Amino acid sequence: MNEEEQFFMPQNPEAEMALLGSILERNLGFDDSADIIQPEHFYDPFHGYIYKIISDTIRAGRTANPVTLRQYLDTAEFEHRGGHRYLIQLVGYSLTTVNNREYAETVFDCYIRRQVVQISEDMRVRALGAETDTSAVQMVEGIERELSDVVTSGTPQRGFVTFDDAIDETLSKMEYAYKNKGTFYGTRTGFPTLDGRLGGGLGDTDLVILAGRPGMGKTALATNIAFNIATADPVEDEDPPGVAFFSMEMSDEQLTQRILGEVSKIPANLIRAGDISGTQFLDVVNARNKIRGARLFIDDTSGIDVHTLSARARRLKRKHNIRLIIIDYLQLIQGSSGKKGDTNRVGELSEITRNLKTLSKDLNVPVVALSQLSRAVENREDKRPYMSDLRESGSIEQDADIVMFVYRDEYYIERDEPKTKRDREDEKSFQKRRGIWVHRGMKAKGMAEVIIGKQRHGPTGKINMRFIPEFTKFEDIPAEQVHTFELPLTDEQIEGIEI
Repeated sequence: MNEEEQFFMPQNPEAEMALLGSILERNLGFDDSADIIQPEHFYDPFHGYIYKIISDTIRAGRTANPVTLRQYLDTAEFEHRGGHRYLIQLVGYSLTTVNNREYAETVFDCYIRRQVVQISEDMRVRALGAETDTSAVQMVEGIERELSDVVTSGTPQRGFVTFDDAIDETLSKMEYAYKNKGTFYGTRTGFPTLDGRLGGGLGDTDLVILAGRPGMGKTALATNIAFNIATADPVEDEDPPGVAFFSMEMSDEQLTQRILGEVSKIPANLIRAGDISGTQFLDVVNARNKIRGARLFIDDTSGIDVHTLSARARRLKRKHNIRLIIIDYLQLIQGSSGKKGDTNRVGELSEITRNLKTLSKDLNVPVVALSQLSRAVENREDKRPYMSDLRESGSIEQDADIVMFVYRDEYYIERDEPKTKRDREDEKSFQKRRGIWVHRGMKAKGMAEVIIGKQRHGPTGKINMRFIPEFTKFEDIPAEQVHTFELPLTDEQIEGIEI
């Protein structure tokens, strides 16, 4: 960047001097700017250096004024600027001490504008360069991340909210729910029983972990929720709700096949193979027409890093009314280094979950991140998961607002078919064991449990749901029918079975 371009970089020296002068005149004004301004935000490096000295002095409990700072600014640059007289001049620039925050916001706005100019310049240099190891798409992704970071850092912090304002906001949401027959002021999953256990649905700033072993149906449940929201009727005066689905394990085609299978009631594997009748083909076409226009946005980029994911989610939120972000799954996200193995994986997962929680709060949208469980589950007789089964569970459990597990006893029963114990068991005993296995399988068939292991704003516990594996579809079980879906037999019931 040449000297002429540098001269026209966004700047406001008067605001910088007024801010410094007002703080020197009244140190209490420092608190009005401390949550906005850092030394590097000043255009004039010397002003940034003075601000750092002022900041260090005040935070050490001492007074910062032209007299006390003189000993820290005994430099050639200080003398070139006029020495002690320059500090007096700064105080004179401050016409009032009540505009500190406005001065700080002006200085910070110029800093953000300079960052945008610098990124634009870097963009031009990169685009004209001959970097063989970076594709054009990778350049764009990198620039998007940088711009997203600038937007994020440029967002004013909310700061303190009075208790009266907070309670008024709470009552406003309660009134909305009351007037709309219990409608939750958030995002409903489309499963009334689950929404009821979650206090009405997913909270706007919730980080939700949906975990389970392979084969339990966690992707199916997440897809069902995404489809329910993406096809829900919009709230009056709002755009239709949308869902951002980051699928790092399945392609957009596979997800689409699942949804078509769910709506058409034709197994997705048959749709994929084209092994369907003419009537079924028409059913699939009708299903497509029925769901056309669903605001479901799928990103199936493999190995995406957390900052790129966040940048894409923020961009999508700005363009559309995104009401939910789903990530399948947590362990496939890369940290800021962009390469697995560069850092300790537990520390990397901590960084990722913190970023996802921040994303949820910044966008005011729930984030549902799917997670694998450790193999320890397979070594227990009762394979229902616990919080400790989460891989790298410390950071996940700490950052999550809700942790839910999907469990299907049917999955394990099918794989536990009794085998004859040669020379150790007679036919009658074997048939009794097999009869018990068949009975357990019948009781567990089509049953799934959603176990809420953690919930910041509500109780834990579990709910029963139906699961139709051929359509990868979950269904709600009305409260009056729950008693008909019993859990597998107890030991006492097993002993009482007659063969």
